[in-house]
Amino acid sequence: MQQHVKIPQDRIGVLIGEGGETMRRIENRAGVRLDIDSENGSVAIEQVGDPVDALKGPDIVQAIGRGFPPEDALTLLDDEMRMFDLIDIDAAARNKRDRKRKKGRLIGEDGRTRELMEELTGASVVIYGSTLGVIGGPEQVQIVREAAERLLDGAPHGSVYAFLERKHNELKRKGMDYHRYPGGT
Repeated sequence: MQQHVKIPQDRIGVLIGEGGETMRRIENRAGVRLDIDSENGSVAIEQVGDPVDALKGPDIVQAIGRGFPPEDALTLLDDEMRMFDLIDIDAAARNKRDRKRKKGRLIGEDGRTRELMEELTGASVVIYGSTLGVIGGPEQVQIVREAAERLLDGAPHGSVYAFLERKHNELKRKGMDYHRYPGGT
């Protein structure tokens, strides 16, 4: 089985890595073979190993393409519940100027809003181009998605921070108190 993912031109080098090191790491850990067309950013992903791990191959490639460091993208293989989600900022914007404003709301002053999403959920959060990407467990991803959607809809930052704090406390009560999944940082 072969799947195709397209990534931005400026992320191809990150996907390949120095001397092809990152590409080989992905291939070995996920049980896939990557065929990267550096001209157009198209990546063919073919299963060659464990089918369960290979299913995460396209998400790993797409996560790297959307700005995640390879180490974070590879954590998708650490736990079968770990997932990658993408929020399209363009879909919530009326025009270029509105997209820039909404992207700024998600980033926050000096990156503080994005950092709080990470700190209070334990998920990895990256804003790249016109997308917000999340890697984490299902609950973590859902919390970040809901916080991002509230911000994109114009909710005040304070109310979104309060929502994140409330959800953080719920995660703690459930015994899911980790700073960065898994193991914390």
